Amino acid sequence: MAGAMRFAGWLAVLAGVGAFAFMGQALADTALRTTTIQVAGHPLKVELAVTDGDRARGLMFREKLGRDDGMLFVFAEPAYQSMWMKNTLIPLSVAFVDAGGTILSIHDMQPKTLDAHMSAGPAVYAIETNLGWFARKRIGPGARITGLPPPPKR
Repeated sequence: MAGAMRFAGWLAVLAGVGAFAFMGQALADTALRTTTIQVAGHPLKVELAVTDGDRARGLMFREKLGRDDGMLFVFAEPAYQSMWMKNTLIPLSVAFVDAGGTILSIHDMQPKTLDAHMSAGPAVYAIETNLGWFARKRIGPGARITGLPPPPKR
């Protein structure tokens, strides 16, 4: 009897893990609206994360990202923003951007970590892309972004 209960317990754990993996894949497959922005003159195709849910999900569970692709997080108002990489499988760089479209700071982030990466000032946008994208393009703080959508109205 104890063996049967232990087996049933393991089945429940495996079912839970399977459901979590399925949920993660479903989240990763959710299509977001895209646009192309110019980062210091370099085009970057970005998915727009505008809602609380979209921003919370971010690039979690993705296994790859196109060479010149990323995600643009749009916040309702300027504030110190923070990013971390829980459930994110690919290494990323994040640029925090102020309301005027100027990069405040850029941080490199490693997968599956809870390390907080904080903006250097009040940001309205954050751009995540493949690790090293900004460095390869010689883009740093002070660079300008054009084509940004307006923040959502509160």
